[in-house]
Amino acid sequence: MKLESFVLGAWRSGASEGVALRDATSGELIAHATTDGFDMAAILEHARTVGGPALRETSFHERAALLRALGKRLLESKEDFYALSHRTGATRADSWIDIDGGIGTMLAFASKGARELPDGRVYLDGGVEALSKGGSFVGRHVCVSRAGAAVQINAFNFPVWGMFEKLAPAILAGMPVIVKPATATAYLTERVVRRIVELAILPPGTLQMIAGGVGDLFDHLGSQDVVSFTGSASTAVKLRTHPIVTRRSVRFIAETDSLNSSILGPDAGPGTAEFELYADEVVREMTVKAGQKCTAIRKAIVPATMLEAATAAIAERLAAVRVGDPRAPDTRMGPLASRDQRHEVLHRLEELRGESDLIHGDPHDPRLREANARGGGFLAPLLLRCRDAASASAVHSVEAFGPVATLLAYRDLDEAIELARRGDGSLAGSLFTADEKVAAHVAIGLAPFHGRLLVVNRHCAAESTGHGAPLAPLVHGGPGRAGGGEEMGGIRGVLHYMQRTALQGSPAMLAAIGGRWIRGATERDPGRHPFRKPFDELAIGDTFRSNARQITVADIEAFAALTGDNFYAHMSETEAARNPLFGSRVAHGYYLISAAAGLFVDPDYGPVLGNYGLDELRFVKPAKPGDWIKVRLTCKEKSLRADKGWGEVRWDALITNQDGETVASYDVLTMVSVHAVPDAAR
Repeated sequence: MKLESFVLGAWRSGASEGVALRDATSGELIAHATTDGFDMAAILEHARTVGGPALRETSFHERAALLRALGKRLLESKEDFYALSHRTGATRADSWIDIDGGIGTMLAFASKGARELPDGRVYLDGGVEALSKGGSFVGRHVCVSRAGAAVQINAFNFPVWGMFEKLAPAILAGMPVIVKPATATAYLTERVVRRIVELAILPPGTLQMIAGGVGDLFDHLGSQDVVSFTGSASTAVKLRTHPIVTRRSVRFIAETDSLNSSILGPDAGPGTAEFELYADEVVREMTVKAGQKCTAIRKAIVPATMLEAATAAIAERLAAVRVGDPRAPDTRMGPLASRDQRHEVLHRLEELRGESDLIHGDPHDPRLREANARGGGFLAPLLLRCRDAASASAVHSVEAFGPVATLLAYRDLDEAIELARRGDGSLAGSLFTADEKVAAHVAIGLAPFHGRLLVVNRHCAAESTGHGAPLAPLVHGGPGRAGGGEEMGGIRGVLHYMQRTALQGSPAMLAAIGGRWIRGATERDPGRHPFRKPFDELAIGDTFRSNARQITVADIEAFAALTGDNFYAHMSETEAARNPLFGSRVAHGYYLISAAAGLFVDPDYGPVLGNYGLDELRFVKPAKPGDWIKVRLTCKEKSLRADKGWGEVRWDALITNQDGETVASYDVLTMVSVHAVPDAAR
């Protein structure tokens, strides 16, 4: 069969036979893949003119709902995906990382989008900047959807997770996606995309997939497009320096192979929990996905005094790893993704052996010979030990992208840091130690060279996701050789696909554009207390102004008696006079907040269901006995939770004194019913 691509709203085949894709275990032909004859300019234009406008019409919350619905439905088909995943060489455990992990990543972005993004199409980046003395001219940064397409080029090792970890933030950002999976395992990506198309959850044009080469697609990129690439460093360089990418300043995000290190702390000797955890982790990273992970441990850096013990512990664990057919329940490690990949790893292994000794494993293991003769890509786990870590070069520059790791010995922590840094930038590093001072020293030394650092001790190990597991809320990427780009990272990942723009104008104009009221913008008369208005009737800018209330000594002392807060500045005129900030007795800050609530809260049953917190609370000026306070409360922002029947409303609260000076400011967060309360319920 020939793999089809989903482009221009239909499934299409390329013109030529294309590349043969084979089962990693048996060598059996699965399909051919090609994009010959495709009009790449039209594919890009379809994304920009059909998918882009459809997505940009939706809010962040609506996009999050699309991702949530899609993720839940895809979970129903995962057994079908698992069956095909085995053909890539993945065991059941490997497939769980790729398939459940990929769908779970999409669901994590859906959740973050619903919780952390506004119910609108404009993301506010930072606060308001005052640009004039009178306050009539202000500025702020916003992020909006770009008008191009997101071209996402993925690696062969994670054909499902690799797609979703890029696709989810792009969809949230409002950008249509063109997925280009690595050809070797594109048949699994194609199966998942077929299910997505069948479900018809995403708007037309939102997702296209090309199974094969990119052809002349890069010749048609524009300044609004984004390229997100995962793969080899050499390919990243070719794509990043494409004349169109440089001439049109196409945003380019790269995540490439890297020589990730794991350090065993000098305190974590044999017999400690950290030592055992370290040996387990090195073996796990060597064997999960047959070591075909961009985050896998390539350099195991251990104290010279523990080199022999670490060697023995890791080798003993590797000896227990069963390599075989990934479909067998007792198989721990399957084959590499292809015979070509096996040959590539063996070639890199020979480069490493020029300065390292092979101390465990046989690259031509006779137990795997028959399976490989049939066309499999099997390779036993291979552990090397560097003869002289200080003078070595290949171990810091050559990556065998398979079940291969090298032990390096260090004399002190600074040398350990230097050995890790010589990889010239990594996606992930880890440290196993129980010593917090060791952790602080190593973290400061390695952070500039790593996208992510994991510090493991016996207390977090049971819940730790491990050295090689990128997580949706955290940045996945790294400096230098690792590509210099970032993916995921929660909302940070979404912003990669958006344009940050500085807005300048009047407070009212910026409030209208950003969907959030700011001080100096129009205040609206709600006609009645705004707490009597249901969510769908509330308007941004609806304002309530309270009566004034005088602060008395009796109030202060009653509050102190109730709460137990007898701080001297509230209770002793003599001691308060010694305080250079106050000079005399002052009211509790939290008394002011409580008193303010008494001034603006409407007590009767109504649309307001509850208060779930305060944000940005600042006490600006002390309030003293005899002062009068009042509150201005303004509807600042609304965020609908349609599935719950209520919305979140953010109110701007300002407490002022008798001279009009600000005493305190903060945001009040409430949940408000969408609909009016029936008379019978009042």
